[in-house]
Amino acid sequence: MKKIVSLMLLACMIFTLAACGAKTEAPAEAPAETPAEAPVEEAPVAVEYTLGMGVELSTDSSKENNAQVDATVAVVALDAEGKIVACRLDCAQSKMDITGGAVDAAKAFQTKMELGDAYGMVAYGAAIAEWDAQAKAFEEYVVGMTGTEVAALELQEHNGHQISVDDALLAGCTMDITDFMAAIEKACNDAWAVKFSTADAFTLGVAAMTEATDSVAATAEANGSVNMYSYFGAAAVGADGKVLAALNDASQPKIAIDVNGGIVEAVFNGTKRELGENYNMVKFGAAIAEWDAQSAAFSAYVTGMTAAEITALETQEHNGHQITVDETLLASCTMDITSMRDVIAQAANYAR
Repeated sequence: MKKIVSLMLLACMIFTLAACGAKTEAPAEAPAETPAEAPVEEAPVAVEYTLGMGVELSTDSSKENNAQVDATVAVVALDAEGKIVACRLDCAQSKMDITGGAVDAAKAFQTKMELGDAYGMVAYGAAIAEWDAQAKAFEEYVVGMTGTEVAALELQEHNGHQISVDDALLAGCTMDITDFMAAIEKACNDAWAVKFSTADAFTLGVAAMTEATDSVAATAEANGSVNMYSYFGAAAVGADGKVLAALNDASQPKIAIDVNGGIVEAVFNGTKRELGENYNMVKFGAAIAEWDAQSAAFSAYVTGMTAAEITALETQEHNGHQITVDETLLASCTMDITSMRDVIAQAANYAR
């Protein structure tokens, strides 16, 4: 009996020692979650574009008692392949009643785009849409084309006008497109085109301003002259409202008239940029550089400014002209800057 009890006590001691020596492992903690890494946003890459402008001008609609200048201006932004990514069109159609050889030197002018519904193509010509709307349809149509492709668009004659054969374009533009095509081709091949780069979206604007202050009435002794001069501006504008690139040009067609209101002759040899050295500011005016070069210098100077800042550029009077007060600009542009200033600022304001 004692032996049995001893064995039982020994078994209990062994069990107790085993229990005391056992280690209880704490439950393993779940591994901490690694937060998902936020995607790294890549900085937008700047893309290079080319800004070009072209003007197609005609005085062919001038006739007895009416002097007329039609100046179609096109502005394009091209990609690296020379394809149009944006296009803007307008037309400075300037008319003056010259009955009896009289002129209106104070006459004010608006472009077709500015006139909008007041141009009257719908009201008086039963057009499918007003000029501004049809021009915008053509602007959209040429996106993705080169200047060569635009110049090669197929046409058909309709009521004395050359219109598109493409039904897709005809749905939005049924008017004569020959001047559009010519102006866009010039813009795509602009010798004064400028490059600009941006990683963001940009808008494009065109403007034209016309004045007739130099016009002179005809008399019995001498012919008169209708001088409806136009200034053209182009601006690519960034998201911050600052000009990324700008261009400007000017035209000076002269229409000689007699005292009976007849057209004696109309003379136009090209825009000031197109004339280049033949504009003769250096030869006859002792200018520091020709008009096209000074114009380009001014366009470069306003790059980076807003339309308001361009408008506010300070001038000073010099020999009857308003020139810049800024010595940096004066080093390359000493001519009157008011028309260039105003038309580029307006182009920037019109950008869309």
